[in-house]
Amino acid sequence: MGKIAVVISTAALAVGFASTAVSQEKFVVAGYGGSFETVLRADVFPQFEKKYNVKIDYVAGNSTNTVARLQAQKGNQEIDVAIVDDGPMYRAIGAGYCAPIKGLAKNDIYSNAIFKDDKAVGIGYVATGIMYNKKYFSDKGWAAPTSWNDLTDPKFKGLVVIPPLNNTYGLHAVIQFARAGGGGENNIDPGFVAFKNKVNPNVLVYEPSPGKMTELFSSGQAVIGVWGTGRVKTFADTGFPVGFVYPVEGAYALMVTACPIAKEKQSPLASEFINFILSPEIQSKLGTAYGYGPVNKKATIKDDLNVPMPIGDRAAKLIVMDWDVVNAQRDEWNKRWTREIER
Repeated sequence: MGKIAVVISTAALAVGFASTAVSQEKFVVAGYGGSFETVLRADVFPQFEKKYNVKIDYVAGNSTNTVARLQAQKGNQEIDVAIVDDGPMYRAIGAGYCAPIKGLAKNDIYSNAIFKDDKAVGIGYVATGIMYNKKYFSDKGWAAPTSWNDLTDPKFKGLVVIPPLNNTYGLHAVIQFARAGGGGENNIDPGFVAFKNKVNPNVLVYEPSPGKMTELFSSGQAVIGVWGTGRVKTFADTGFPVGFVYPVEGAYALMVTACPIAKEKQSPLASEFINFILSPEIQSKLGTAYGYGPVNKKATIKDDLNVPMPIGDRAAKLIVMDWDVVNAQRDEWNKRWTREIER
């Protein structure tokens, strides 16, 4: 007993978490699959598991699947930390699935990444803006795009590709045109009017598939469009001459977010895991390996000449939509989109 008391007195916090981890059957994190899961398993999980003597049980799935699991397990949650897109995260918070993050180093995190009451936080930025075929533009003698309004230029007739409204990239574009027309999240009408009358004539297709997006650009069928820095960087890394522009009106934030799950026996490791991911070291690794802009101001990643990453001032200036307003109306907007735009 004496030896145990000495250990506890000299390393109370570490042993406390380690004891908790040992006593737990499992520590469950739910998040994206694919390359994101690969990065976590290689660069995040091993360090955290070693530090807290815990084995992470990872449940892979898209954001919709993760929120559906939370709903199905309501009252008996198995998940300890959920990692989802920002839109679904607002739904999760509204449904009461998220608890406040303890020990959040707010001074180190960009303010636009912190959710109300600390119930979630961004762990990586993607910026939604304009991508374009640099070689095609150069061959035509065209200047690089600078504004969202460039999507309405008649010279791009049949050459524009944008994801549909039910995709966050497309949603950002409609919200931007709504704002430019005097509306916004609370009045989407100007966005629909602008798309119907000004953008739609130039659109080749409203394409949700990332693979098809790159195919349309590679074949030369599309030369300008709306997409995110992560996707465009992956495309640029193949050697294709694609560029990315932060429009003068502002680029929009699509955030990967995390929250500790609220439940009767909440794991003290939930907040620890999120704070671990927010550390400069892990933020830098996620940024380098996966192309996310770090939300921690102290993290450093190499910028990209073709696809300027959402870092520094670019990150701080990203526009964050009012997702509570959007989520309340999005189903109706999607139906309206089908009726009026993508017929």
